[in-house]
Order: sequence, then structure tokens, then C-alpha cells
Amino acid sequence: MSDVRRSFLLSLADSYLAIVLQLVSTMIIARILTPKEVGIFAIAAVISAFANMFRDFGFAEYLIQARNLDTDRIRAALGMNIVMSWGMAALLLVAAPWVAEFYKEPGVGDVLRVLSLSFVIVPFGAVVQSWFRRELNYRPIAITNALSSITAFVVSVTLAIAGFSYMSLAWSSFAGIVVTVLGSLWFRPRGFPRWPGVKGIAEVFHFGKYASGIYILAQAGRGAPELIIGRVDGASDVGMFSRANSLVELLRRLLERPVMQVCLPYFAKEGRESGAIAPAYASSVGLITGAAWPALACLGALAYAAIRLVYGDQWTPAVPLAQILCLMCALDMVTMLSREALLACGEARRAGVLQLEVTLLQIAGLMLVVPYGLHGAAWGMVLAAAGALLFAWRHLYVAIGLRAMMIVRACTKSALLTVSTAGPLWAATWLWPVSEDNFVRWGLAGGIGAALLWVAGLRLLAHPLWDEAEQVFRRLLRRPDPAAH
Repeated sequence: MSDVRRSFLLSLADSYLAIVLQLVSTMIIARILTPKEVGIFAIAAVISAFANMFRDFGFAEYLIQARNLDTDRIRAALGMNIVMSWGMAALLLVAAPWVAEFYKEPGVGDVLRVLSLSFVIVPFGAVVQSWFRRELNYRPIAITNALSSITAFVVSVTLAIAGFSYMSLAWSSFAGIVVTVLGSLWFRPRGFPRWPGVKGIAEVFHFGKYASGIYILAQAGRGAPELIIGRVDGASDVGMFSRANSLVELLRRLLERPVMQVCLPYFAKEGRESGAIAPAYASSVGLITGAAWPALACLGALAYAAIRLVYGDQWTPAVPLAQILCLMCALDMVTMLSREALLACGEARRAGVLQLEVTLLQIAGLMLVVPYGLHGAAWGMVLAAAGALLFAWRHLYVAIGLRAMMIVRACTKSALLTVSTAGPLWAATWLWPVSEDNFVRWGLAGGIGAALLWVAGLRLLAHPLWDEAEQVFRRLLRRPDPAAH
């Protein structure tokens, strides 16, 4: 367990740095670019992210969960990834003018051409990073990601100020990936395979055809709002929805990214050693919701202050959208680890079926309510997230024996913690509404007050997150655990 905690702490530090830099760059760029310019990049970014799911083809998950990983399998994974990556790069280049014409925005094609460049180089660093994740050795990944985040921040802000408009975001994304690949190659272990191979590629393909489908479908669900809204309502509405969603995504990434980097190798290790993944899954959900639910509830209460502070006054129509999406994200937190748990026990096909069901729910929810505008699109995402809870539990019950009461017990203290943390904040906003005149004071006072209430609630409720924090601090301070004597 010490390897898991060490990797999680490094991943957490990496995520904190990335979030801070993204937050600062967003605050600057949101005051330079218009909603239309942000929307143009958002449309292209969703399409590129969708292609990235094809590029990955599940090779990272294959390398992490494989029981007997040898040189031939690593070479085969690299070979498969190169074929898929270069194929996606060519496809994006060819499709760029057609996509630009479909959305009636030439800039979408320009952004896609730049983003396609990263597909050519990314395989050579991605395999190495997957190996480090398998070994729960997050130090090289954290250093590489930190350098990448700093590079992307500098490039995006510099080019935006210089007048590169939405292309500043495209070039910053490419620059960050270049640094990630170079850093991965620098830390590559001695003797690690450098060249692709074909022996064992059938095994990689068999696993990847299911695993890649999971993430392709997941990206389709995440990108559906921007793509559908962009076609129905135009780039400006995409920009407004994107800004509301990006505020929630900042918090989601802070909570989700360090966990997602560690959970698959952790579940796979538990499956190999004890054969029981359900208890690890339930306890992980309890820890995640203990941090995520109070934070999302507080963000909903302070959405006006957060958007005014981060984005500026031109984005205030995004406030109610962000509040609705906080509810969607809270529901997602219960099922966010379901795919990884299924992959860890070798149920790639079942994980793919689950993701297909969830994606169809998301698209159906959007199509039913998007005629009612941006608010309808946001509520459609909430309905889809609620339905995903039922589908995920059914698959997890069959695959790993996860019972509904295990999740209920794991989340009960998190629910009480959310009420004790965010309840006073919501009551205060009803009594003294957040406005143009007081949003700065509200943001600072509300954030500090909620943080103090959260820490107090962790201790008084004896939440498992408190026990984990105590063990982390003991490790940092190098104090022995009294329970060990």
C-alpha cells in the first residue's frame, strides 16, 4: 500500500501544479479571447480528443493489467500504437477542411492541423509512461508532466497576448506534448525496448479492440455537448457551455486525475494478489466522494464568484450552467472508477458494453433537451449521469461482486460531510446573495469557511479520508505509526 500512497501523492502534486497553471492561464486567456474564439478551439479539441482515443487503442491498459509482461509484448504495444497514431494524424489532416466547412468556421480546420502533429510523436513517450504506471513509479511521470504543464502555460499565455487568438491554445497543446515525449525518453529505463515489433500483436489487438472502444465511447459522451451545441446553436454558445464545463472540469481534474493515474494498477495488483477488487473499489469511492461531493456543492454555491474571478464579466451567463454541471459531476464521481475496475479483472468486453450504454444515455439525454437551450443540455447531462449509476452497478455486481450496500455504506459519511460543509454556505448565499458588489469577498470568505468546515467534518465524522491524511502526514514527518507497535 505504501507504493500506492507514494504514487498518489506524486500524482496529486503533479495535478495541483497542472490545475494552478491551467487556472492562471484560463484567467488570462478568458479576458483576451471572445466566446466565439474559445468555441472554435473547443470544437477542434473535442474532435482531436476523440481521435486520441483511437490512437491509444487500449495499449496502456494492456501493459498495466498484463500478468506476464515481456519485451515482445512491449514492442507489440508500441507497434500497434504507432500504426494507430500515424493513421489518426493523417485522418485529421484530411478531415480538417471538411470539419471546418461543416461548422462553418475555417479556424476549426487550422486548429486540427496543428493538433494532428502531436499524433506523430506521442507513441514514443506513451509506452514508457505506461510502464512507469504499471510499476507504481510515478516520480518520472510527475517530473515530465510538470515540465509539460509549465511549457503549455508559457506558450498559451505568450501567444494569446501576441494576438494568435485560438491558435495560441493549439500551439500550447502541441508544445506540452513535445515536452512530455522528450521527458519520457529521458527517463526511459536502461534496456527498455526502443523499437516496435509484431510478435504478440494479436494479443494486444484482441485486448485493445475492447479497451479502446471504452475510451472512444467515453470521449464521444464527453464531447457530445460541444459537437451538438456547435451544430445547432453555433460557436458562441459552445464557448459559453465550454467555460461553464471547464470550471467544473478544473475541480474534477484536481480530484480525478491523481486517482485515475493510480487506480488501475492498484485494482490490478489487488486482483492479482487477493482476487478481491470489490472492497478496494468501495473504499476508493468513499475516499473520492469525501473530497469531491463537498467541493462540488461549495463550487455550486460560489459559482458566480468563481466565474467572475476566473473568467471575467463576459462569462456570467455560464453561472447557472456550472451549477447544474456540478450536480452531474457529483453523480459521475460514484462511477468514475467502474471502467478501471472492470479492466483490472480482465473484463474489457463488459467495460466496453458499460461505456456504450453510458454514451448512448448521454447522447439521448442531450438530443431530448438541447432544443431547450444550454440549460436543457446541462440537465440532459445530469439525467444521463443518474442513469449511468444503475448501469455501472449492474455490471460491477456481476463482474466483481460489488453489492449496492457496499457503495451506500462507503458514501454515507461523504453525504453527511457534504451537508455539514456546503449546507451553511448555501444558506448564507440565500440570505446574502452573491452579486457584482461582493463576489470577491464572497469567494474568499466562502472558500476559507468551507475548507474549515470540511476539515472539522472529516475529524468529527471519522471519515476514512481523515485516516488516510493522518498516515500521509506521519509519512511526511517520518513519525512512526503507533498502531504498528
